Amino acid sequence: MAAPRNGRYRLAILAPGHFHAALALRRSHPRLDDAVHVYAPEGPEVEAFLALVESFNARAEAPTRWRLATYRGADYLERALAQRAADVAILAGRNDGKTALIERLHGAGLHVLADKPMLTDGAELDRLRGVLARPPLVMELMTGRHEPANRILNAIVRSGEAFGGFAVAGPERAIRLRGTHHLHKLVNGAPLVRPPWYFDVRVQGEGMVDVTTHMVDQVQALTGGGVLELVEARQWPTTVPRAAFAEITGLDTFPPELRPAVEGDELALLCNAGLRFLAGGVPVEIESLWDLSQPVGGGDTHYATLRGNRATLTVADGPETGHEVRIVARPIADEPDCAAALARAVEGLARIVPVADGYRIEIADAIRSGHEEHFAMVLDRFLAALDAGRLPDGEVRNCLAKYTLLSEAKAASHAGG
Repeated sequence: MAAPRNGRYRLAILAPGHFHAALALRRSHPRLDDAVHVYAPEGPEVEAFLALVESFNARAEAPTRWRLATYRGADYLERALAQRAADVAILAGRNDGKTALIERLHGAGLHVLADKPMLTDGAELDRLRGVLARPPLVMELMTGRHEPANRILNAIVRSGEAFGGFAVAGPERAIRLRGTHHLHKLVNGAPLVRPPWYFDVRVQGEGMVDVTTHMVDQVQALTGGGVLELVEARQWPTTVPRAAFAEITGLDTFPPELRPAVEGDELALLCNAGLRFLAGGVPVEIESLWDLSQPVGGGDTHYATLRGNRATLTVADGPETGHEVRIVARPIADEPDCAAALARAVEGLARIVPVADGYRIEIADAIRSGHEEHFAMVLDRFLAALDAGRLPDGEVRNCLAKYTLLSEAKAASHAGG
C-alpha cells in the first residue's frame, strides 16, 4: 500500500490499553497526518490514552498537533475495518489474540506496528509466521534498539580490535543481562494506572514473554542474529498485596478472573523470568525481574556484562550509579592500544575516559535520549520501512527466532526447566 496522495500516512490506534500507544505520539511526524482515528471499547483505558495525547498537544515546549477522532464501542474493530480511514494501525494493549487481530487488519490492508509481546503462547507461532510472511508490513515496537547504551555496546562489540569477539570458552556466560521493572511507576511525570487485566498472565503474558523480548532482541543485535538454542528456563512470581493492587489499578478487590492466582490478600503474579541460551554459539544468561514500586528518585534498573577476548564491557544503571548509565571497558590484558581502539569504535557516540580499572565510556550529548523518546524513533523506523516497501534485513527472521525461543522457554519453565 502506498502513502496517500498528500504524502502522509493516516494512523489508527486500536484499543489502546497500554501507555506505549500514547508514547508513540509523543511528538508530531511530518510523514503522518495530524488526524488520528482511535477505535476502542468504552472504559478508563481509552480515556487515559486520550488524556495523555492531549497533554502532548497542550505542553508548552514542542506541542503536538494531533486531532483525535474517537469511536467508543464494543464493535470498535468492525467499525475500524468498515471505515478504512487509516493506512497504519498501532496496537498497544491486551496481548492475548494479538496475532489474530493483526490478521484482521491485514485483511483490510493496514500495516501494523505492534507493541511487545507479539504473542503470549507458542500456539500462536504459526499465525505470527503467516502475518510476517506477506504484506502489509508488520513490525514490533522494539524501543531498546534506540537506547544510547545499547548503540554504544553494539559498536564496540562489532570492533575486532576493541572487543576481539565474544569469549565463549569457560563456565562464564559471555553475555549476562539483568533488568528490574516496577509495577507502580511514573509516566510523563504522573503515576501510571494499570488496567486489572495487566495482572492476568493469560492476557498480558507471563514473564517469559514480556520484557524478555527486549533482552533477547538486544542479544540478537550483539551477536548478529544467529541461531537461538534454549539451555534452561525458569519463572517465579512477584507477590502483589491487595493494597498495592488497589493503588496501581484503582480497584479495591481482585476481580474474579485473577482469583486462581490469589491466596488470601495476595496475588502471585508470574512475571519474573530467567533464561539461559546460545545465540549463534555465544552463551547467554538473562534475568527479567519485577518489583512493586520504583524507589523515590529512582526507576527501572539495567545491568549487563559482555565478555570479549580483548575487553569486558559492563553496564550499570541503578541506585549505585544514581540511576545514570555507567559503561566501563576493562582490557583483558595490558594493551596499550585499547583506548585508541575504543575511541575509534565509539566515534560520534561517546568519549573514552581512563579510570582505575579500565576506561569509562561516556555517552555523547548528541545521542542522549530517554525511554519515552524512543517510541517516536521506532515509529520513524517503521515509516521509513513503509516508504521502502520492505522491512530491514533480518527483521522477520529475528522476530520469529526470538518468539520461537521464548515459546520453548515458557513451556520448559512449566515443565521444570
